Amino acid sequence: MLILLRTYVIAAVGVVAFYLLNLPLPFLLGPIFACLVAALFGVSMRGNATINDAMRAILGVAVGATLSMSVVVSMGAMWPTLLMMPIMIAIIGVVGIPYFQKLWGFDFPTSYYSAMPGGLQDMLAFGEDAGGNIRTLSLVHATRVLVIVTILPFILAGAWEVDLSNPPGAPAATLPLAQMAWMVAAGLVGWRVAKAVGLFGASILGPLIAAAILAVSGILDYRPPAEAIFVAQFFIGMTVGAKYAGITGVEVRRDVVAALGYCVVILIIAGAFAEAAVALGLAPHMEALLAFAPGGQAEMTVLALIAGADVAFVVSHHLFRIVTVIIGAPIASRLFDR
Repeated sequence: MLILLRTYVIAAVGVVAFYLLNLPLPFLLGPIFACLVAALFGVSMRGNATINDAMRAILGVAVGATLSMSVVVSMGAMWPTLLMMPIMIAIIGVVGIPYFQKLWGFDFPTSYYSAMPGGLQDMLAFGEDAGGNIRTLSLVHATRVLVIVTILPFILAGAWEVDLSNPPGAPAATLPLAQMAWMVAAGLVGWRVAKAVGLFGASILGPLIAAAILAVSGILDYRPPAEAIFVAQFFIGMTVGAKYAGITGVEVRRDVVAALGYCVVILIIAGAFAEAAVALGLAPHMEALLAFAPGGQAEMTVLALIAGADVAFVVSHHLFRIVTVIIGAPIASRLFDR
């Protein structure tokens, strides 16, 4: 309990620091960097899995609540850019696996699952089953999420002058109580049902599906209040930063530096695919960048919500990316290994 409280305090200090320095996304980036700095000084930290899942459920409801029948119908037009996603993943794998294996000396399972741009928990589970180094995998994917989530806000603000200080929703005091009750029900029921049937990413996908059903049927007209989104940002940012707890100098010099180089590679590849989508007239610039940037599902959802992007477009691509990696990773791993 003491370690958990210490982590909360460190994350809160990060929020205050980012506010005072007028830096973007203080509730998300503040906890990430505060926990990262504390980890580098040897401070022990940890997150709470249940609370983190609850925060992901809030984001799931927020995404589902943005859907309407017209949006659902328009999603059929996304297939050209969705089909680009497996190609991007394949290129990332072909480049990333030799990068980790030949340049940094990782064993094959660790190299393979370090290169795959899937969900952090899924890649850790698959990598551990395959005999990979779980600590290295954790640091590589935590760094991938951290770098992408840190860089994108500055790109959004610089290239399109996106005001990232805008609240991600209406204040709680302005929302009808009945709508709030529907949101809570969608989050709790959707999460539990999805978990019971074994749906991957149950904490975010279950509430998303439940809220989408309510929104499309005209029952849910609002998304979660700004305060809920801020709290979700805080805990998700804290979780990313706390992944670095216990990091050693050797791990920084090898695992984190290797991950930073890998981030450059995947950002170039993702940027090329985003530009191709724009050039072909398949998506606007901001939506294309947010859709193809291989960050964490929850973190990219936050950015899409705050930037005012087409949330359905962005989230659909990240869900498809994660599904593709989860389904294809174990199969492709055997082929690559041979």
